[in-house]
This record gives sequence, structure tokens and C-alpha cells, in this order.
Amino acid sequence: MNAKSIQGKSVADIQTALAKSIVDGFKPSLAIIFISIKQDRKAVAELLHQNGIDIMGATSCGEFINGHQSEGEIAILLLNLTKESYSILVEEIGDKTIQETATQLAEAAIRKFPNPSLLLCSNGVNGEGELFDGVTLVSSLEKAIGSHRLFYGGMAGDDMTFTGSYVFTYGKETNFGIAALVLDADKVLVQGMAITGWKPMGISRKVTKSKGNLIYTIDGKPATEMYLKYLGKSEKLDDRHFDVFQELSIQYPFIVDRGDGETLLKSPSRIDHAEKALVMDMEMQERDMFRFSVPPDFDIVEEVIKQATELKNASKADADALLIFSCAGRPPVLGPLVTLENEGLAALWETPMAGFFTYGEYGRAKNGKQHFHSGACCWVTLTEK
Repeated sequence: MNAKSIQGKSVADIQTALAKSIVDGFKPSLAIIFISIKQDRKAVAELLHQNGIDIMGATSCGEFINGHQSEGEIAILLLNLTKESYSILVEEIGDKTIQETATQLAEAAIRKFPNPSLLLCSNGVNGEGELFDGVTLVSSLEKAIGSHRLFYGGMAGDDMTFTGSYVFTYGKETNFGIAALVLDADKVLVQGMAITGWKPMGISRKVTKSKGNLIYTIDGKPATEMYLKYLGKSEKLDDRHFDVFQELSIQYPFIVDRGDGETLLKSPSRIDHAEKALVMDMEMQERDMFRFSVPPDFDIVEEVIKQATELKNASKADADALLIFSCAGRPPVLGPLVTLENEGLAALWETPMAGFFTYGEYGRAKNGKQHFHSGACCWVTLTEK
């Protein structure tokens, strides 16, 4: 399998880049598109369709390829993968539950290939600004398709406007659903890893009262008061206009102990003043243990590349293409380091790369289980066997 990555600021740019990509005889069969909601995604899909290229796409909070990172533009990974090796599914949830939709997706994937791997993108937020339930999607999909199956991906973005995100293929898109590139794992090797880089600070804490995404008390004390006091923002406790998500949680998420040697980031998204509770981006249960955090240091890129190098050396496999699903919270915290991170992964695998900044990531930590992540860099390589 050969691959090329292209980018542009308009449909015309993509048309020009596509034409240049095929002058050497390269004939892509598949395009994975990451595109700003400002762009005409239907026109891009039509252009690729007219050139005989299948597509799977998601809107973004910024997008990138080798040597180029942008906001408000278009990034595409082109692959000449044999059509017998993949299938594209888009499942709209509509009146169904996420569990039902995930089960339908899994059943369709297994009907197509007895041994499937999935690259998937769900919506990130709907038109009302409500976050998609990635935790339920992961647990439902894992149950339906089997815990040994691999799936990686991310939540579609909308340039951080929280006005609605989209996943799509040619002729079909949804703002509440799941798009999946189903791969025949007997023909395409999928490898990947989700890694965060946030570091713990202080002692372990316990959630002592919670309900769904609301945390009322930590170690028996009011959760909102403790969080703001810990970060030196006690004066904001009664400020109804204080934006916890933008000002604190992107940099200072909770590092939650999974009890199986793994940790996950979970972030406060706002304060529910009526309930006097912290509203989390993911549910936390009573008795969950966690630690407060400090943002990653300059060594985060070294750690990401180190972990990827160890996996590469252990697998003794090269890569034909690389996809990166990186949390939209990473650029504000890491600054230029996030570009070094993405470019470092592409240089390690020596392969064309494309990716986007997401509202959440799907993947496995090193030697870990399948999880929905917040704040992670989730990368995945594809290699035709």
C-alpha cells in the first residue's frame, strides 16, 4: 500500500494537490479527510468521488499533515489500498441509543470481515453543544465486536465553536452518529497507542459523592471548592461567568487511577452552581481514586516518541501510513510542542501522515485496554500485509 498526504485552504487547492499526487501513477482508492466546518466538505467529497476515490471524513478543531499544521483548512490522507481490504460504514444514531448503534456497526463490520479492525470517528458535539458519550460507545462497541479487536479514532470537532460536528462519507453525513473505516485485519496490520503526558501532583484523592457526570464531594469536602482552592482560584467560586473549561480544565485535568495499572484523564467542564457540583466530561463514580495534575513538561515529546519507538521495535514492522488523533486541548497547553510531537511520530515511522485535533480520542494505552480518552495523543499505523 502506498500513501500520500495533501492539504489545502479550499476545494480548488485540494483539486490541484490531488492532480499533483497522481502524476507519478499513484492511484488512490481511499481518502481519509479531516476538514474544518468552514470548508465545503460536500464539494471535497464530490471531487474525490469523481476521481473514483472512496472517502471517510470528520470535521476538525485543526488539522495537519507532514510539515503543515493548520486551522480552518483541509487535510487528507490518500491510500491505494485494495478495495477488498476495507469497507466504509456510517451509522446515524437518530432515535436509537449509542449502544444499539454500536452493536449494529459491530455486526456489520463482522459480516464484512471475520477479523475486522476499525478506524472510527464519532461526532464530538451536537447542535446544542452537548458532548457525545464516548465512554458508552467504547464499552458497547467492545462488547459487541470483542475485546480483542482493535479500534482507534477520535471525536469530530467544529473549530472549538461547540455548534455541531459532522462525520461523513460520500452522499451521507450525520451530526449524531459514527463513521468507521473497517479493515480486514488479515490483510492490514493496525498498530497504535494513546498517550497523554500529564503528570500527577499531590496525594491521591477519592470521589466521595457523585451522580453521573456530577461530583459533589472529594474526600468528604465540596468538590468545586477543593478544585478551585487547589489551583489558587478560590475567588472564582461564586463567579457564574467563570469558564472552568477554558481557564483551568484543559491544563489541569484529573488523573484517574483505573486500578489496572492504567490512568485516564477526566476534566471538569463547568460548575453546576444549582447543584454545587463539578460537571465532568466523563462520569466518575464514588470511590474512584485520582490525583490532581500539572501540565506536561518539555519532555513530553521525548516520552511519546520513546513509547512509539518501543512498540515499533517490538513489532519489527514498518508502516505504510500514519493517522494521529490529538486532543484539541493539547495545542493550548503544549504550544509548538504539539507540532514536534506529530512530526516526530511521522519521522519515526517514515511515512505519510494526516491527523486532526479532536474532542476526544479512542484507543489503547501501551499494553492496555480499550478506552475513551481526554487529552491524549492517539496515533495509529497501517501496514498492508
